[in-house]
Amino acid sequence: MPDAAAIREMGFGSFEGGAVRLYRLTNARGAAVEIIGYGAAVRSLEVPDRQGRLADVVLGFDTLDEYVANRVFMGATVGRVANRIAGAAFTLDGRAYPLAASDPPHHLHGGARGWDKRLWDADAAETPRGPSVTLRRVSPDGEEGYPGTVTATVVYTWTHDGALEVAMRATTDRPTPLAMAHHSYWNLAGAGTILDHTLQLHAARYTPGDPVVPDGRVLPVAGTALDFTAGKPIGRDLARGGARPIGYDHSFVVEGEPTALREAAQLADPASGRVMTLVANQPGVQLYSGNFLDGSTAGKGFRHVQHAALCLETQAFPNAVNVPAWRDQAVLRPGEEYRHVMLHRFAAG
Repeated sequence: MPDAAAIREMGFGSFEGGAVRLYRLTNARGAAVEIIGYGAAVRSLEVPDRQGRLADVVLGFDTLDEYVANRVFMGATVGRVANRIAGAAFTLDGRAYPLAASDPPHHLHGGARGWDKRLWDADAAETPRGPSVTLRRVSPDGEEGYPGTVTATVVYTWTHDGALEVAMRATTDRPTPLAMAHHSYWNLAGAGTILDHTLQLHAARYTPGDPVVPDGRVLPVAGTALDFTAGKPIGRDLARGGARPIGYDHSFVVEGEPTALREAAQLADPASGRVMTLVANQPGVQLYSGNFLDGSTAGKGFRHVQHAALCLETQAFPNAVNVPAWRDQAVLRPGEEYRHVMLHRFAAG
């Protein structure tokens, strides 16, 4: 077992008068993950290939200024509500609430300054399973138009057997929409694009909309470009994905009990042998194939070209607060606790 040196804390600049800390967590295998307090974000994550060679498999920036300036949610915790709310408005308990149209005409990932653009308090500790960082934030009543004061925590644990666990919790003092997500951009090769990666989704249905905001329907993926049930290369049907710019930006219904911890996806890079299995306790998973990346940004020696990486965001269905059949997925009330757990299990073969 590693000693306390498995956790290294460093400065990563300052934001609005507060110090931003970077935590480098190294597990018993010598692989490391870096977490920053700004946006409660994963900055880097090292995973061995079939030869045991480590590569950083997430996109990230070199400086805090780049995180502040860019609106791509790089590795961040997004909230209060992940994904889109149609028309940038919702009604809860008979009252209408307007929101910022941060993805016109819709509201996206918590608004103009969602939780990805906030500084979180953080502290690290060694646990029996591996080094861990706990990040905390109080979102005040009225922030970005949402009612109620919300207290949220995100715990990242980098286990000694090579899994990244993300555990999110939240409470509120008034009814409010609440549906957090983790937004890492994955490239298991550590270079190039993800078009040759293979993806399997445990999802035989998806939630269509016009064009990417679900409207309450649930349809089968069979016979469409969205069918990943048997696994296939990301690039195979990319042109038929239906998103604009070209690619995927779709919400899928994960098979099984909606709140049970279960396997949602498996992503693999055939060239390196790296495999990531995603386990979570959410109703859905959003597949986003990095369509809006355009090469204008870079970090850690990696140019962020289109389809340089993909996101697999387990979450409530997008726009759930505006769909009566889904609303309970995305509304938190006093006395309840929101719990969202993700496990990213890595292997190589």
